[in-house]
Amino acid sequence: MQAFTLPDFYIPHPARLNPHLERAREHSNAWAREMGMLDSPKPGGGLVWDERALAKMDYALMCAYTHPDCDGPALDLITDWYVWVFFFDDHFLEHFKHSRDLRGAKAHLDRLELFMTVDGQEPPEPHNPAEAGLKDLWERTIPSMSPAWRRRFITSTHNLMIESMWELNNIDQGRIANPIEYIQMRRRVGGAPWSANLVEYAVGAEIPDVLADTRPLHVLCDTFADAVHLRNDLFSYQREVREEGENSNAVLVFERFLDCPTQEAAELVNELLTSRLLQFEDTALAEIPALLAEHALPPDEQAAVGLYVKGLQDWQSGGHEWHARSSRYMNEGATTTPVLSRAPLGLGTSAARLPTATLTPGLARRTRQQSHRPFEPVGHLPLPAFHMPYPIRVSPHLDAVRRDAVGWARGVGFFDSLPGVEAGGVWDERRFLLFDFAHCAAMIHADASREQLNLSADWLAWGTYGDDYYPLVFGASRDLAAAKLCDERLGLFMPIDLGATPEPLNPIERGLADLWHRTATPMGEAARRDFRAAVEAMTGSWLWELGNQTGNRVPDPVDYVEMRRRTFGSDLTMSLAKLAHYDLVPADLYHTRVMRELDTAAQDYATFTNDLFSYQKEIEFEGEVHNMVLVVENFLRVDRLTARDVVTDLMTARMRQFEHIVTEDLPAMFEEFELGEEVRGILTRHADGLKEWMSGILEWHRRCARYTEAELRRHHHGAAPTAAVSRLLPSGPGTSALRPRPAVAPSVPPVTAPEPTGVAAFRTPSGLGTSAARLPVPAARSQPV
Repeated sequence: MQAFTLPDFYIPHPARLNPHLERAREHSNAWAREMGMLDSPKPGGGLVWDERALAKMDYALMCAYTHPDCDGPALDLITDWYVWVFFFDDHFLEHFKHSRDLRGAKAHLDRLELFMTVDGQEPPEPHNPAEAGLKDLWERTIPSMSPAWRRRFITSTHNLMIESMWELNNIDQGRIANPIEYIQMRRRVGGAPWSANLVEYAVGAEIPDVLADTRPLHVLCDTFADAVHLRNDLFSYQREVREEGENSNAVLVFERFLDCPTQEAAELVNELLTSRLLQFEDTALAEIPALLAEHALPPDEQAAVGLYVKGLQDWQSGGHEWHARSSRYMNEGATTTPVLSRAPLGLGTSAARLPTATLTPGLARRTRQQSHRPFEPVGHLPLPAFHMPYPIRVSPHLDAVRRDAVGWARGVGFFDSLPGVEAGGVWDERRFLLFDFAHCAAMIHADASREQLNLSADWLAWGTYGDDYYPLVFGASRDLAAAKLCDERLGLFMPIDLGATPEPLNPIERGLADLWHRTATPMGEAARRDFRAAVEAMTGSWLWELGNQTGNRVPDPVDYVEMRRRTFGSDLTMSLAKLAHYDLVPADLYHTRVMRELDTAAQDYATFTNDLFSYQKEIEFEGEVHNMVLVVENFLRVDRLTARDVVTDLMTARMRQFEHIVTEDLPAMFEEFELGEEVRGILTRHADGLKEWMSGILEWHRRCARYTEAELRRHHHGAAPTAAVSRLLPSGPGTSALRPRPAVAPSVPPVTAPEPTGVAAFRTPSGLGTSAARLPVPAARSQPV
């Protein structure tokens, strides 16, 4: 019996079938036999595959659905790639996952990497079908593609293979990932970014290299990958979890994290799948055209991007159709659509060709995302008990830096009046003193010198000022073009060569000009480029927030988590620590799974801390849609207290993951890469710095007046929304329901201890909504820090 009833899938485009299917079937069967895949033995007897098993899985059918327009030879090659990748997965399962042979698995993966050669290299002699297949495919593919494409494809193939160790380690430890970790890692081990690279080959058009690292192209690839993987997890749950004992499956992850039945977990995975597809559409239809115009690409390169987007679209539809038909998967009752051989093609033509039932999940999800009522009185959000295992230290320079910080802020104009800002300016001196950025800096950089601590405090002040500046100056007027021009001008104040800059026109420019000179002068050129990229990631994220705010769109959960790290300035803060040792630690080490997950786990803990403390400020007084509690409310359709507990559970899960990485994964990485004592010490201190970063940020929020109801009502003159922010409200026919109801805020006392949530009917005490009851309450401090 099926583990659950498959949900109603959102299928925005019809599947089409390549006419060269039979040719690809014959070719791929002969190729698999030639590579030795049909007589490769299992360790315990039998074969990994035989001809009958390969025929039932029918990868040629999958490729004919996912690449409907390529010619016969191209379809043959693409089908061979998929035969290879599925064989690699099943061969790895039989030889290494079942036996938990970690050492043998690493040696196997290391040898496979040798077959992705660059010019002038010769591969070794293949010893097994996986090696023989990769050698053959590499030699047949790379002559047709550019060096830039080869680099991207090597990276995605490397990730697909090497991250199999993550799955194997989790199986070995009986560990199930938390939802955020799972989504991030599934992209790398699941192979969909690899598939996106093959789409470029199939459509005969490469992404222009100048666009490859832009946010819209990354979002296209990420949303494509997440949707492919989430769909695969729904169809493969029965085989992977119930039959093979796998624990890398989104349905299982949701089951365990939310402590809910399998059917409910499957519905939530499908909801997330729908949300990712909608973001793909929004990016393709809005952000990509703007990106092409911004870069003034020639017509052939614009056409290449269009073909790539259409190729990803075809893959989604065809991939669903194949899952619904393949014997490899649980697919009883799966949604299918009429398969078209001739139909209008391209974005924007699908709705006329699809039954309404396949579009309903997407329409429902989009309606909910855009129906949030801004400035709704929500009252103080009672705070949970936080799992914080790390102590707080405070710099002895705190008092001096407090004096320095207010002088610097006054000097760059943070307290000046600004045209169009109703309150006169973004901040005044009283508010700045209450915010006390020096205290935060003194805890997250307790060992810094006074000069270093001044720099840290000033960056915190500048980043927070900018985050407040953009919605006040550009949000009320909805002038996104002016905001973009402002963002582009900020780049002029960060010259890589430390050369001349324009005359600053406002406080945010004056502050950045000063900070860049003080920060970048001691750096080498490469370090300056990396640090500038971190600053630009933060300022660019403010434009993303304005775009969502203008459309009254509650963000997709995955996009929110990833962009929240940027809006919070996490990369900027961490870059300051990393760049101090730029020439001593190989850059590739920071891109390993261990270091990447260490950093993002800490970032998520800190950003969710901010969202819990700032909930009333952002939702009631500022009409914001960027808060993790609200995102969870909207996605799970629960009340704010239940959403609060889910966010708390996510924080705890990320902290537990951080602790696991520090105690288990980091020492293992030291041994794997045979790192010297100096580099080990630097990375260990980096992890220790993240501990103080998280504990300091939590303590700062506990003590900062920025988020207290009394200060909010004083600043907003006791009313929400004010006249200034009222202009942010949606206007026009059909929007009256989105305007705030004339109600008073709920009378909830501002407490920090856990309180009953009243959601027992929604979850049992061991599940969703009960984290506050399960987490230990921190001991009271005998005196202030």
